[in-house]
Amino acid sequence: MIKVRDKRKDIAFIIAFLIASIVLLLIPTGFEKSIYVNATGARAEVIATDDSTIIQTGLFRTGDQRCRVRVLSGEHKGLEMDGVNMLSGSLKDDKVFVPGDIAWVLIERDQNNTPIFINMIDYYRMGKEVLLVAVFVVVLILFSGLRGVRMVLSFIFAFLSIWKLLIPSVLHGMNPLLMCTLTLALLTVVTLPIVAGVTRRSLAAILGSISAMAITVLISVFMTSYLKIHGSVLEMSESLLYCGFMDLDLTSLFAGVVCLSAGGAIMDLSIDVSAAMWEVGEHAPDISKRELFKSAMEVGRAGVGTQITTLLLAYMGSYLTLMMVYMAQATPIPNIFTSKSIAAEILQTLAGSFGIVLVTPLTALIGMMLFRNNKAK
Repeated sequence: MIKVRDKRKDIAFIIAFLIASIVLLLIPTGFEKSIYVNATGARAEVIATDDSTIIQTGLFRTGDQRCRVRVLSGEHKGLEMDGVNMLSGSLKDDKVFVPGDIAWVLIERDQNNTPIFINMIDYYRMGKEVLLVAVFVVVLILFSGLRGVRMVLSFIFAFLSIWKLLIPSVLHGMNPLLMCTLTLALLTVVTLPIVAGVTRRSLAAILGSISAMAITVLISVFMTSYLKIHGSVLEMSESLLYCGFMDLDLTSLFAGVVCLSAGGAIMDLSIDVSAAMWEVGEHAPDISKRELFKSAMEVGRAGVGTQITTLLLAYMGSYLTLMMVYMAQATPIPNIFTSKSIAAEILQTLAGSFGIVLVTPLTALIGMMLFRNNKAK
């Protein structure tokens, strides 16, 4: 009977998340209109290339590459035309095509809708990305069953919440820190019941997570001001200003990103602590509140170290090449730690770590009150 009830719960969750995801998908962002008025994107196969105008200087290439392409999609499907692949000397951004490559191109047209120019944008990767995602989804569902379906829908909901709610609201002028915090709270309320069900253990984890996240927000704001970090350290942040969003508060956005980045680790540890308290209460119904609290703290202490290390590795991984440059150039230690980029990484790591450390006692205290009958029913 319990298994039937659990299965019904799983199906109810799936339907609820499917409906919520569809609603989010249909919400307009206000930025649907393309900035390319007389151009359209399409897939194209590279038929032939002309590399004679490419200038090779060591590892870097400048100039342009001429590509003969056949359009594979869109209203100009079947069109064969020469395209231009501009090279800027950047290994990060440049690409050199060979015959047989599938590229994403931008077809520029005149007033009569006649193609006049093709700009080679990049390799077309979307099909391969969809394949990888599909394989991951199948493996997850095979491993976790209906719960795997719920996890997939939860992931989709989280992505759509950021893409359809957080990003458009910030671009429309809402406070970035406030919107990041509200989005994180929404994802917490939605995600944790998926893991623990609609029970007191999920409620304890939600309240503990949100409490720790609130403190993380305050610490992030204080440390951003204290270390004098400007939000321009975020990747591509200045490009937003050049796109016309001059009133965007990049520093507030940076503080919000710090909290958003640490949110997953905070939720993870909070549900571990709450689930442990739940299990202890189930198997030892006569345990005192104090002993229950101590048990939760032991579980939390065991998880804090690995979570903080995970956070550190995630941040350091994105800046590993920068650290290698510093070492290769024998940069003095004071120069390294006073640079804005490294200071920003230290801030992100410490602010997130504060939240991870505090979520254990907060969840344990809330769990003590919610499980005060010493038996989780």
